[in-house]
Amino acid sequence: MNRNSIIRIAGIVNDSIVDGPGLRMTIFVQGCPHACEGCHNPHTWDFDGGKDMTLGEIYDKVMANPLLDGVTFSGGEPFCKAPLLYELGTEIKKSGLSIITYTGYLYEYLLSHADAENMYRELLQITDILIDGPFVLSKRDLELRFRGSSNQRVIYSARSLAEGKLCLYEDT
Repeated sequence: MNRNSIIRIAGIVNDSIVDGPGLRMTIFVQGCPHACEGCHNPHTWDFDGGKDMTLGEIYDKVMANPLLDGVTFSGGEPFCKAPLLYELGTEIKKSGLSIITYTGYLYEYLLSHADAENMYRELLQITDILIDGPFVLSKRDLELRFRGSSNQRVIYSARSLAEGKLCLYEDT
């Protein structure tokens, strides 16, 4: 990982229990092309908003919390920053922490549009759980775990790639 690589983020939540199983640090990236009606984080849409942090600063912040079960990439749209999140996530996983990634894209879209430049596939490979699909206000459901609307899926990402079929997370 290039510790000096800069990523634009909207913010970091140190101790989240709603962005995946266990105690998680959630990194909200800045910039989103989806602009979903009713979005919980509309301040993350502007690609020029937020603040710059180095991957090293974020990594050190993660490693400073010994209670974490994992890290969640949210946003904004994490797949707009896939190469940087892949670098960061690869280092985080070496410490035994899990990676969850939220995206407004569908898993199938990411696979069919993956290439060496956007690194979608690589981010999917280090992602343990992927929550995919746009937030749809008319399908909002406050009873769902880890997602805001019923059209969104909770997917075992790396396992789905390895098995060549969609593997849904059972505990949703």
